[in-house]
Amino acid sequence: MGGPLLLIGGGSGVVPLMAMIRHRARAGARVPTRLLYSSRSPEEVVYGEELEQRATARDGLEVIYTFTRSQPPGWKGYGRRIDRQMLEEVAGPLGADVQTYICGPTMLVENVANILVQSGLVPAQIRTERFGPTGGTA
Repeated sequence: MGGPLLLIGGGSGVVPLMAMIRHRARAGARVPTRLLYSSRSPEEVVYGEELEQRATARDGLEVIYTFTRSQPPGWKGYGRRIDRQMLEEVAGPLGADVQTYICGPTMLVENVANILVQSGLVPAQIRTERFGPTGGTA
């Protein structure tokens, strides 16, 4: 479907994104791909070891973490929830033709998708998958 790719996952929302990363590797694709992964702490990162191995393969995959509750000693990366500034820093270098996939808790997905659209990304370039409460009433 082209690229570059921006994958944004929250918590276990990284699972379907990991399937995409694995498929990308099996296909030998080298399209620039950036994963922004939000987790409460380094201990709660799903696929942490595999992500680090894949990120060092020098095939165009970059993994960026944000830890929202606790960071390791000396951490120089993000330490907050995903926000507009973070998305601009992470997505900006990928260009206007970026294909974006977001998966995670409903609030994270909706906030991130809204920020990206407000920043000028075409809604057709964004695919989402959510889990958890929707905020509606039963």
